[in-house]
Amino acid sequence: MRRAPVPVICGSVLLLASCAWGGGHGDGGGVPPAPLGVTAVAGSATSVHVMWNRAEGGPDVASYEVYRGGAKVKEVRAGEHMVDVVRLAPSTSYVFTVRARSTEGALGPASREVRATTPAAVAADDRAPSRPGHPTGKAVGNRAVQLAWARSTDDRGVTSYDIYQGDSKIHSVSGGQTAAVVTGLRPGTRYSFTVRARDAADNLSAASPALALTTPHGSGDAQGTAPTRFRATTHRADGAYYLDLAWVAPDVDGVVTEYRIHLDGQPATSLVWGGTVPRSTATYSFYVGRDSGVTHRVRIQAKLPDGTWGGLSAERTVTTGR
Repeated sequence: MRRAPVPVICGSVLLLASCAWGGGHGDGGGVPPAPLGVTAVAGSATSVHVMWNRAEGGPDVASYEVYRGGAKVKEVRAGEHMVDVVRLAPSTSYVFTVRARSTEGALGPASREVRATTPAAVAADDRAPSRPGHPTGKAVGNRAVQLAWARSTDDRGVTSYDIYQGDSKIHSVSGGQTAAVVTGLRPGTRYSFTVRARDAADNLSAASPALALTTPHGSGDAQGTAPTRFRATTHRADGAYYLDLAWVAPDVDGVVTEYRIHLDGQPATSLVWGGTVPRSTATYSFYVGRDSGVTHRVRIQAKLPDGTWGGLSAERTVTTGR
């Protein structure tokens, strides 16, 4: 049973939360392998960034679980490959592992253990580091980029640098580094990266100027990022007309939870879906007015796990009252 969405006005965009997902898809049974490439970097005196690579060669992954010692401290959707573990003690060494959970609920083995030591606590500090200098970089193959930036300064020292794609934090490195390789990107895609510095007191700098990079085209490039089987119909209820949409999420690494609807050639509504992750056909209805005989053109696109917008679906044309 679908739960009615709750609209929230955000500027000129209508955000809606819903739980209208269908059943599963994917390879089904089996146990996912242990994630590889796990790293842990202290972000401040009380936090650690834990990162890993996608679990390859097993069933579809629904989520990743992060453990501190034997205790689970975080769980994130499959498209996310980093978390901030917070509320830690200063000057303390911690051990972390990551496990993948399949869409069928099977929990895979733990990754190799990684260690990180938080720096010492500092006296009251409310001064953020300076803004990192303009980053430079280049594509490294069609799924990764190499970035470098000018060092920030801070009266107590920089503990880490956070790398953002758009408004999504996707990577972190220690304060002693001013370069990073960001992996897990899509071929043939334009990205915009910024860098922010963090000190031991968790003060965060302003963002660096943005750097735009485009990964080369190649196998598995931007093709396949549009929702498929897109359908649009209309119905009348209580004297008003509604558009009824149905689609299947693009098959990408991770879970798609946000969509943007284009109505008559313009972005009209953003949908942020909560509850059960999409595994089959999703549906949504929205009000378009009380007049019959009005024709609308509608398309939909997904916000992908790497923070970029995917391709537009096929366009459908519907007329109210028909």
